[in-house]
Amino acid sequence: MADCLFCKIVAGEVASYAVFDSPAVYGFLDTRPVFKGHTLLVPRRHVDTLSDLPDELMPELFGAARSVSDAVRDGLGAQGSFVALNNVVSQSVPHLHMHVVPRTKGDGLRGFFWPRTKYADGEAESYAAKLRDALAT
Repeated sequence: MADCLFCKIVAGEVASYAVFDSPAVYGFLDTRPVFKGHTLLVPRRHVDTLSDLPDELMPELFGAARSVSDAVRDGLGAQGSFVALNNVVSQSVPHLHMHVVPRTKGDGLRGFFWPRTKYADGEAESYAAKLRDALAT
């Protein structure tokens, strides 16, 4: 896609700090990292959202996430990692990308970045049923 920042990075038209490079997935340092070493993994071919990701790229992308997650531990001394992707909402670049963020105990990152809520009595089963129904179609 001609105007996609991540496609330009993959094509070498925009500079990046490469971390992971395979025929299907490219990984590079985030320019605004949560913590140093924060890596973005993108399919080399343009894919907008997780729903658009072809089945054959699923193991490639998640395998890259596993490898980079191990690398932040082994190469940076992180105790673990936070691996996530936004899907449409809060997706700053409309090209599917997975974040691998190095983590250490006491690093200041607390749980999720949004407020939590609770289910009212009986409400959880209703939500679970709606999701099961949607998955069954």
